[in-house]
Amino acid sequence: MAFETFKKALEKTRKLLNTRVEDIFVAGRTLEEDELEELEEALIASDVGVDAASNIVEHMKSVARANKIPEGGPMALLRDEVGRIIGEGVSAKFALTEKPHVILLVGVNGTGKTTTAGKLARRIQNMGKRPLLAASDTFRAAASDQLEIWAERAGVEIVRSTSGADPASVAFDAVSKAVAGRFDAVIVDTAGRLHTKVNLMEELKKVSRVCSKKIPDAPHDVFLVLDATTGNNGIAQARIFNEAIGLTGIILTKLDSTAKGGIALAIMREIGVPVVLVGVGEKIDDLVDFEPEGFISGLFEA
Repeated sequence: MAFETFKKALEKTRKLLNTRVEDIFVAGRTLEEDELEELEEALIASDVGVDAASNIVEHMKSVARANKIPEGGPMALLRDEVGRIIGEGVSAKFALTEKPHVILLVGVNGTGKTTTAGKLARRIQNMGKRPLLAASDTFRAAASDQLEIWAERAGVEIVRSTSGADPASVAFDAVSKAVAGRFDAVIVDTAGRLHTKVNLMEELKKVSRVCSKKIPDAPHDVFLVLDATTGNNGIAQARIFNEAIGLTGIILTKLDSTAKGGIALAIMREIGVPVVLVGVGEKIDDLVDFEPEGFISGLFEA
């Protein structure tokens, strides 16, 4: 199941990467310096990240010098190296560890954050649990209305307020309701744009503090919702949010809409934050676990 899901979602990335790699190693070309430089450029173009790309190529050079290229040739070796990079990265499975388990969804506008909140509610519901949505993006007029539509689709409850209300107060009300009503999880949809980035980060810190007033160790997860189509620009976003508020995971959206799926490798290697969930389509159930083996197979197997 994981393979088929990632195979479909990574189709654009796979075609771009494989075409370039096959062109580099066409007609039995070997792992010489020129070919490996071209390969590094191809990996960077797929947004694997400069650090991961150079690391992969350096390892491939070592293998070539030792004459230990696997039977499948350069492509098989590349697959092994991508697997190594993912294996060396941090990993985490999505799980509810507390009751209620408080999740902050953060990220810039346009990444699919509100949509992801609705999908995550359905995901938790499918686990046999009761999620509660909190519309704490009170700065964007349509955000609360959009989240309410997703709440209706998922059949879950929502806490919201008027446009321009204090986001932290909405989060506090939601956490309070979750405790009193014995909900299993609270998903807090936050703002993605204020007047300055500093203000945004301070607002997110405030939302986090307010949650901890009701539940001392809340929020239990802070997930950055990142649009895969942004490619390497997403690395800068992840770094800023991680340094400001501390991320526990990444939700990578729109993986099916881009040829830049290599960003998953770059995030894990350069930011040190696990990709936990992946958006692979527009339907409410199209939010799946990040499966390393499925991801690797999806990158290389047609």
